[in-house]
Amino acid sequence: MKTVILTSHAGFQHRVPPPHSESPERLGAVLDAFEASAAIRGLPRIDARRATREEISRFHSPAHVDMVFNGEPASHEAFHGFDFDTFMSRGSLEAALCGAGAAVQAVDKVMAGEAEAAFCATRPPGHHAERDRPMGFCLFNNIAIAALHALDGHGLSRVAIIDIDVHHGNGSQELAETEPRVVFGSIHESPLYPGTGHEHETGLNGNVINVTVGGGTGGEIWQRRLDEELIPAVEAQQPELILVSAGFDGHEADPLAGLMLEEADFAHAARSLAQLSQRIASSRLVCCLEGGYELGALGRSATAFVETLLAS
Repeated sequence: MKTVILTSHAGFQHRVPPPHSESPERLGAVLDAFEASAAIRGLPRIDARRATREEISRFHSPAHVDMVFNGEPASHEAFHGFDFDTFMSRGSLEAALCGAGAAVQAVDKVMAGEAEAAFCATRPPGHHAERDRPMGFCLFNNIAIAALHALDGHGLSRVAIIDIDVHHGNGSQELAETEPRVVFGSIHESPLYPGTGHEHETGLNGNVINVTVGGGTGGEIWQRRLDEELIPAVEAQQPELILVSAGFDGHEADPLAGLMLEEADFAHAARSLAQLSQRIASSRLVCCLEGGYELGALGRSATAFVETLLAS
């Protein structure tokens, strides 16, 4: 697939209190691994623009937008905490705006035919942010904002969000529960933070698909459930664009979860998702970086994922 990378140096300016797992080094690990890959190194790399308040407000409430816009502390040394693990520093707003902006730009690129696949290498992640609540390291829900941009900005009738992060994307599911044009499908470890995403949660319109796996699950079972349960259920609803919350914290080395996945499993996921987009979505695939907290595993997994998109 013809693929582009979107990123922003602003992602390094969002700081969290040490020893927080969602550190600026995560973005460096991904970009350094991309630079070391002969296949990825030559790809177009686009500097992400800021999302506008209007774009963010397609998903988030005015109170939420104001909370984040006004959340930066006055001092460069201080942190503002929304909960026990979600913080802002000076520079966090720019990082969050560029993360959402990258997702919106990526939709524009694939809709214009300038690329078939886009990978947004930004931070902070987004899929836990709810309409009214920053949480789970996330300030704005980048993938939800991108989905609504595709629907309202480009006139699509249905889009899909597929979440392969080890944690359930509760914020993205919240969108699908009130927006029948969005199909949300997730494969994630359960029980695990944030405690949502049970298989009986199907949404008011049957447009929510949750596939749960227990701690210790390895690649063979994970791949089979992705291919035989999640992807067919999404495909049956015929979305016109595939958006992916690309979290790599299901890796066996990751400290925040208990799955036993390897780089090859994320390459397999990329191949399956690329083929899905080619079958039903006119080869339109947008991927946003979510979790992944062991730096070496994160860089290797993201690289395997993008290299496989290129070869698909």
